[in-house]
Amino acid sequence: MRPAGTLWRAGGPACALALFLAATPVLAVQPDEMLTDPVLEARARAISRDIRCPVCQGETIDDSNAPISRDLRLIIRERLVAGDSDAEVVAYIVERFGEGVLFNPPARGVNLILWLAGPALLVAGLAVALTAARRRARPEASLSAEEEARLREILKE
Repeated sequence: MRPAGTLWRAGGPACALALFLAATPVLAVQPDEMLTDPVLEARARAISRDIRCPVCQGETIDDSNAPISRDLRLIIRERLVAGDSDAEVVAYIVERFGEGVLFNPPARGVNLILWLAGPALLVAGLAVALTAARRRARPEASLSAEEEARLREILKE
């Protein structure tokens, strides 16, 4: 019988590969949701990667197991089968759920503030850093002869 550690060493790369593959994300799309037409299915997947789950917020509807995500995936596929373009499908979903379901909302209206906040904060941070660097680089003012004499007098006391 082998000691416990030798099994890992014996399987080495195969075990590591198995662990890596087990850690990859599993999509929530069920086989019964998938379209038989590979082109339409690819379009549906592309659209669903840009739609945020209304319940989970941090996941796409492709990754979420929430019932609303399943409903949205089915709606996307129904609209594509009906002949809608990708933009029409996204507009249909946004009309019903609002722009909050988009991972990349358009840069207009209130969303413009979100789009501009990051670059504005970056510029402000660079300005603060530049100001601090300039202050450190300035030479310190030297004392006048009168001030030096007074300082020597204070230090002798």
